[in-house]
Formats: sequence, C-alpha cells, structure tokens
Amino acid sequence: MKKLYVISGVTGMTGNELVHQLLENKSGENHIIGFDNFYASSLETIKDCISDKRFEFFEYDIDDESQMNLIENRVKEIKENFDEVIYINCAAVVHTEHFYHVHETFETNVLGMKNFLEQAVRVGAEKYINCSTSEVYSMNSWNENGGVKESDYITMADAEHSQRTSYATGKLLTEFFMRDAVETGKILGCSIRFANVYSKNERYPKHIIPFIINSFEKDGKVVLLENSRKNKRTFLHNYDSCSAVLALAGTDSALDGSVYNVATDEEISIIDLAKLCAEKMGIREPVIEFNGYRESDPERRLLSTEKIRTRTKWKPVIDLNKGLTECIANYLTEIKNV
Repeated sequence: MKKLYVISGVTGMTGNELVHQLLENKSGENHIIGFDNFYASSLETIKDCISDKRFEFFEYDIDDESQMNLIENRVKEIKENFDEVIYINCAAVVHTEHFYHVHETFETNVLGMKNFLEQAVRVGAEKYINCSTSEVYSMNSWNENGGVKESDYITMADAEHSQRTSYATGKLLTEFFMRDAVETGKILGCSIRFANVYSKNERYPKHIIPFIINSFEKDGKVVLLENSRKNKRTFLHNYDSCSAVLALAGTDSALDGSVYNVATDEEISIIDLAKLCAEKMGIREPVIEFNGYRESDPERRLLSTEKIRTRTKWKPVIDLNKGLTECIANYLTEIKNV
C-alpha cells in the first residue's frame, strides 16, 4: 500500500526519527511531506534524508496560514497517487524552559494542532496522529498499581501553583479536538502521551539526559535542581516512541479517538541517572551539585502502557543502558569533530 505522510515538526525529536524509520523501507511506497521552523531543532537531524526523492522538506511554520495553505495545496496535488494519507502532528513547544510561555504553547500546541487537523479533514486524509504529552498527568503522574492509566482522573496544578501547567492544559485540549473529529466521522485518529523521550541525536542540552552529558564533558560536574534529590523518571528512546506512532497508524481499530500512553517502566532516580552517565563517561567520582527549584514538578512519572500493548504489537526495544551508551558515544564523537 502506497502511503503519503504529512509530518509537522519534522526536524524535532519525534519527527526526524519518523522520517528515518519510514525511509528504511526501500520499496518507495512511502512518501513524506515534512515541515519545520527550527524553533527547537535544526536541519542537521534530517540532512542525510534531504536528497531522498521520497521526502519533501519545507522550512515552514505551523502557525503561518499562508505556508500551511501551500502544504495543503501540495497534498491535494499528489494525494491521488497514494492509497492512504496520514497526518502526524509532531509540532510542539516541548523544552521545559518554554512550558511557562503561555502564548507560545497555546499558538503552536493548540491552534496549530487544531488547524492542522482541520487541514487533514479538508484534504480527505484517512488518519491523524496527535502527539500529546504525559505532562497532562501533572501531579497525578504515578500510582502503586503499575502506573497511571489513560482512563484515570487527572488532578492538575493550576494558575495558583504554576504557569507551567498551561502547556499540559493546551495539550489536553488537543486530545478533545482529536476525539471529536473521530466521533463525528471526519477522520480516524488518536492522541499519544509520551513520557520523557530522549534521542542520541539531540543537539540542544535542554532535556535532562543531554544536559547531564554536556555538563560532565564541559564543566566536569552537573548542577541539578533541588527537585532532583527526590525525583524519579522513566526514559523512552525516540526509536521506540516513533515505532509506537507507526504501530498505531497501522492499526485502524486503535484509531477510535483514544489516548495512548507510550513509555517504559524502567524507572530511575535523577541522581542515579547522573551517576550512570558519569560511569559510562569514565568519571569515577562525579561531582553533583544542586541549585534552583521547579514548581509543580511531580516526584515520579510512571505510566501504564497496557492499552497500546493490548491494541497493537508495540513494545519498547531499547533499554536505558543501551540508549545512554548511544547518546554518550554520539555526543563525544561530535565534540571531537567540532
């Protein structure tokens, strides 16, 4: 079956890995139209794919109406050559430092998603995958019964606690847009709540894993937030997060407007994460300091993935040990080549 994928945020952590996995199929049946404005990424992540005729890249902004009209026109121009058109929304203001910027997160994560969804409906796309976030669980992001489930009620921090939750609130709203579009018969689709995704190719030391690696290499120590004295997290390699996207996109019965957790159950404390990175970097006695505090930061984030495992054949295949080894090797190689 020949499939046309239209992917926003295509140079970001999820988008670029989707491109690589889709192009691994050498049959030529997959074709990709992707765009990004490089808000939190760069062309470096897909530079090895640019010359592939199956991939069309545009330096466009999901919030720019005229540019999105051009994407829509391009899809209409070639869609008849394909058996299925699948929209995947990876555009998101995801770095923690941006969570507090209400206008930016609303424009891209809410309005951008909604407009992209409406475009998918107008062009007659069969499917739409909405990348949401586990941040929606806010302060209720774990329990003692194998992790929080998609159907569990949510207790969120609010404006009295922290502006950070505006990001989660916006993402939660997109899940309602997705559900409504499916229930009104406009398209098949779902939303995915990713938990702490990381990549060996991250270019910016803003997420915790590249931050730790970068700090040890450049400063000989790492300075963590005070929250890190207690916090635990699970970490999902972006190979696995993207394989989940494609598993869902390929399972029509799962695209009923549902929400799916995509995560691992391999939990580790932030302090132990720093120590593990140091060990892999050959640092015997790592210097770990603490400074600063982040409001509305849950101590744990542990999600149940029973739902996606039941409805698809997906399961993560890259454990944290292997993933960290890849991240560190890739980062140190880049440093040497600079």
